[in-house]
Amino acid sequence: MRAATGGNCMTTHILHILNDGPTDLSDQIIDVHSRECSIEVVDLKKMEITYEDLVEKIFSSDRVISW
Repeated sequence: MRAATGGNCMTTHILHILNDGPTDLSDQIIDVHSRECSIEVVDLKKMEITYEDLVEKIFSSDRVISW
């Protein structure tokens, strides 16, 4: 698991989980985070990921934000 460092966000991996697809707010926050951090977005509405893969992504991320 990656360790989050307080000063350098580029070493922080953030997983954004979109439960009902993207919204204006989620798009804005993801855009800001992508400028400073390593991010990954999973859109559950598209159903393109298995439960096992999602759990793996959650545990390998420093932060998880569910929308």
